[in-house]
Amino acid sequence: MISIEDFKKLDIKIGRVKSVEKVDGADKLLKFIFDFGGEERQVISGIAEFYTDLPSLVGKEMPVLVNLEPRTIRGYESSGMILAASADGRPVILHPESDVPPGSLVR
Repeated sequence: MISIEDFKKLDIKIGRVKSVEKVDGADKLLKFIFDFGGEERQVISGIAEFYTDLPSLVGKEMPVLVNLEPRTIRGYESSGMILAASADGRPVILHPESDVPPGSLVR
């Protein structure tokens, strides 16, 4: 269990996918560029084997944990983590029910 104060430390924002591509030489990695309403971030995610129709992801809004310490993965800096549900061992990306401005806070 965590306290509400611990939860408040998480900075989760809605990002709109500007671009997504496979990371060269990596079977599982995708490189996302997100728009957070005036700020762009690159996020590397290990979901390539589950999401192959990359053009369909462009323009999608999804929640991203943005105050995670940046990490270098295969030479690319990842500045966040996409939030997804796990269903039968497969990630399912979450989406807002209706359009919201990029950068909107998730609470």
